[in-house]
Amino acid sequence: MKLRPNPPAAAEAAELFPPGDFGDEAAGPAARVETVSEFTRRLKALIESGLAPCWVRGEVSNLRAQASGHVYFSLKDAGAQVSCVLFRGDAARLAAPLREATQVVVFGAAGVYEARGQYQLVVRVVVEDGVGRLQREFEALKRRLADEGLFAPERKRAIPLLPRCVGFITSPTGAAVQDFLRILTRRGWRGRVVVLPVKVQGEGAAAEMEAMLRLAGRLEIFDLLVIGRGGGSIEDLWAFNEEALVRAVAASTVPVISAVGHEIDFTLCDFAADVRAETPSAAAELISSAFVAFAERVARAGVARTAAVTGGVERARERLNHAR
Repeated sequence: MKLRPNPPAAAEAAELFPPGDFGDEAAGPAARVETVSEFTRRLKALIESGLAPCWVRGEVSNLRAQASGHVYFSLKDAGAQVSCVLFRGDAARLAAPLREATQVVVFGAAGVYEARGQYQLVVRVVVEDGVGRLQREFEALKRRLADEGLFAPERKRAIPLLPRCVGFITSPTGAAVQDFLRILTRRGWRGRVVVLPVKVQGEGAAAEMEAMLRLAGRLEIFDLLVIGRGGGSIEDLWAFNEEALVRAVAASTVPVISAVGHEIDFTLCDFAADVRAETPSAAAELISSAFVAFAERVARAGVARTAAVTGGVERARERLNHAR
């Protein structure tokens, strides 16, 4: 039933809300008062007709699966959250049940639950977010290879203190190789670096690095190998988590330093290698650290020798003068 204000109410409204504040319609004699249900239905029509269905990414929380088969949950990120409902028919089509704290991408349409006056996302499709899927694959393969003993500390070899020839398996055009060479040059390192060019990202990258790693072992000219690249997302670094490459790193006949990404990035090659360097730059510092230390000792010995010779000559001169 539609309600209209009686004349005294309309007059009071006109006094409280003069024309111009909220528009003439808000206080005129024809002003209309809606019930909560009417207002909510109008809001529902606006939202559901004005917002097209879309994809939304977030983390599942407050997950509740009902006996009816409907699934209720919230989708959240760092700044907001939205209530979601997955009705029984759509929930039955899921490849795997939803889990708390899972990163997902959902497709759905905005709706309003009139009984509570609450907007929600009516979800039709749920796709596991790529990052979450890759992270689980990473953890599963890490556990399996660790159980085989591939990452055991007793398998690790010490890297040579003064390597004469170092092979760097990386992209020849990346910033990583430039940083690596610049640091070795700045520190005055005297060894030789051979860049072994490969793709470090995308299809076929892991196979290229594996083949280059095996070739480097057959050449028998390297004292040390470095395999790495600059930082990136888990997708960018995924080639360094491929099982064949990880096994090749562990089986290398030449000691290997894994230098992939930034300090916070870990790949399975890091665990399989003899030493992990946080970055390619850190690998260059590690390789040259013993050389720098020995060079400093030589420099100090040279200063001490000069002082000893100079002191000895002065003392001999004093004795000679005394004898005269």
